[in-house]
Amino acid sequence: MRFKFELMDEAYAQAIANWHYEGVYAFYDMDQDAEDLEELLDAHSWADRYYAVVDEGDELIGFFCFDQEEIGVVTIGLGLRPDHTGQGLGQAFVEAGLDFAKERFAPTTYRLNVATFNKRAIRVYERLGFQPDGVFLHETNGGRHEFLRMVRPG
Repeated sequence: MRFKFELMDEAYAQAIANWHYEGVYAFYDMDQDAEDLEELLDAHSWADRYYAVVDEGDELIGFFCFDQEEIGVVTIGLGLRPDHTGQGLGQAFVEAGLDFAKERFAPTTYRLNVATFNKRAIRVYERLGFQPDGVFLHETNGGRHEFLRMVRPG
């Protein structure tokens, strides 16, 4: 599958806001955290950060958010449309995001944070060369949840 990155717009953001995942992965529903949802829907937060990802048929299949809080470090946030998860697309999807970030931001380091229960995603990230870099508690989705920080060289 080929992935194309497009600037986030209102239609894409609204579609993503309405995604609902199954079981424990409902944790990632945007409506689970008011601040995350507000940021996603705020056009001012999109500039050179939020990108919609579409397939060959221009169908929305995911999104990436890229933050540069430190020089040379790009922190990645991402989401794959619920009906595309668990189908073996994760690695190619994340690779596409890393390639896009490399061209756009030329990072020396990639960083991401993943809920520790999400073993499926952690395995994908490890296959792509990410290494654990600490566990921390993060206030989100109405509580404090454990996250794993992972890093890999750019």
